[in-house]
Amino acid sequence: MEVDYLIIGQGISGSFLSWYLLKAGKKIVVIDDANPNAASRVASGVINPVTGRRIVSTWMINELLPFADEAYTAFGKYLNTAIISQNNILDFHPTSQMQQAFIERQKVESTYLRVPEQEEEYKSYFNFNYSVGEITPCYLINLALLIGGWKQKLHENNALLKERFEFCYFDTNAFSDKIKYKDIEAQKIIFCDGAVGADSPYFKLLPYAKNKGEALIIEIEGLPDNNIYKQGISLVPWKDNLWWVGSSYEWNFKDLNPSETFRHNMERQLKLWLKLPYKIVDHLATERPANLERRPFVGFHPLHTNVCLLNGMGTKGCSLAPYFANELVNCLLYNTPINPLADINRFKKILSR
Repeated sequence: MEVDYLIIGQGISGSFLSWYLLKAGKKIVVIDDANPNAASRVASGVINPVTGRRIVSTWMINELLPFADEAYTAFGKYLNTAIISQNNILDFHPTSQMQQAFIERQKVESTYLRVPEQEEEYKSYFNFNYSVGEITPCYLINLALLIGGWKQKLHENNALLKERFEFCYFDTNAFSDKIKYKDIEAQKIIFCDGAVGADSPYFKLLPYAKNKGEALIIEIEGLPDNNIYKQGISLVPWKDNLWWVGSSYEWNFKDLNPSETFRHNMERQLKLWLKLPYKIVDHLATERPANLERRPFVGFHPLHTNVCLLNGMGTKGCSLAPYFANELVNCLLYNTPINPLADINRFKKILSR
């Protein structure tokens, strides 16, 4: 089989990349093992324009936010389903210091921060002693619909191999012309393989910083699902009456199993904060493909120019993936430059060893 591009991984990055290339008339094959615990399948799907305790704007958010809104809307129309909605974050300040910090920050970050108009109504659902801040606009991506819907489209186009990519079947002697994998020949191979990429023989020298994240899925009756609620932990609408609760960031972990410690901590915080009864229906854990620079890895291997990378999105994957998938496609098709802060050419010396 001859194709233009072989794509490894069908998370958020691989889905957008393959969609853009198919729209451009290119022949592709995506290899994905449908790991149910992959980061894209466990993530909350939230796009938040601010970050951290200092409540500062995230990197490139003024460009990323409108691009993501348009990209997910267009992708949803193609899949004949809605995959993006605006669900602003209501931030319940846990201390007077955090409340004052939000007020002070709002003076210089007025684009994304404000005070909600009807704060009192939330006392029916939550215990809180201080005020509530609102982060707007925030978007919620239905990743299950996106990834599942696009998987079906790839299958219908005979463009999906449901298997694990194995380097032992990868013909490294073909880099001067085409790459080969089993019976597939392609002009280029593009790795969108998430945390697995940290162990890639071509990209393992990049400064990956994998971390473990956990979340609970709980059922809550009667909690309005038009917002995301936050007080240390986040309550994110999942589907029906189900809510995603999390998340954790563990840098030193022994395994990827859901932990009793995380579950206990979440239940303790929910007991103090949430007034409504709830029932735990699932406990999720995953490994995130973060990196030390908190910037994506995008571009071409300096020695093996037929080998490309779109990875390292970390916890901002929902906002970063559409934008940088588009940048990589434009580079592939029209030789336009990739943002130098994301281009893996910044690690040329390391990758050339």
